Formats: sequence, C-alpha cells, structure tokens
Amino acid sequence: MPLVRIDLRKGKPADYRRRVGQVIYEAMLSVGVPPDDRFQVIQEHDADGLVYDPGYLGIARTDDFICIQVSWNEGRTLEQKKAFYLAIADGLHAAVGIRREDVFINLVEVKRENWSFGNGLAQYAV
Repeated sequence: MPLVRIDLRKGKPADYRRRVGQVIYEAMLSVGVPPDDRFQVIQEHDADGLVYDPGYLGIARTDDFICIQVSWNEGRTLEQKKAFYLAIADGLHAAVGIRREDVFINLVEVKRENWSFGNGLAQYAV
C-alpha cells in the first residue's frame, strides 16, 4: 500500500541507498504495513536539483539532506506517525550515519480505492 519516494544528493554508493530503503521499510512494518508491501523510488539529484532551506524551523541541515515522501492509506494515529518519524530518523542515523536533522519526512494519506497494484484493478476498493 505505501509508495515511498526517497530523494537525496548524488554520489552515495548503492549500499547506502539500499540501507536507506531497508530502514524505511522496517519503520513501515512497525506501524502496521503488511510484509512484502514494499514499493520505493530512489532518486538522486545534483546540488541544484534538491533544494532545501538549511535552517527552516531552527533545524540546521547539511548536504546530506534526504527527503522522504510516503503515500499510504489514511487511518494511522498521531502516535503511530510520531513513532514512524522517529524510527526512520534513528534508523537512518544508525544505519548510514545521517544526522537526524537532515531527515525530512512527508506523509500523504489517501483512500484505499486510490491504488492499483496491477492488471488495471483497484485491489483495495470495496
């Protein structure tokens, strides 16, 4: 059900990108995403293709800034979302050494009927 877009600066090795994707997937599992429901797009950008404010809300960001956007079904609680954000920030820090300040996360919540996983069908529509 989730679709994850991961945007980061060019130049990270393949293993770094793989570990980033794994951390996010494990955080999704911790808030009830079904096993094997993993769809991720990892995009690397030149310096002028990944624009961020280095100090918005008093958070000091560096060129290791990573933007994570997750589209998933609506219905999770505020507590689940907070735990999800923290699991990603802490997990990325542990797995690849990224500063928690450089982890930007945006959730897009959609209705279940807004997905087609193949064959032109709305598998979750009721």
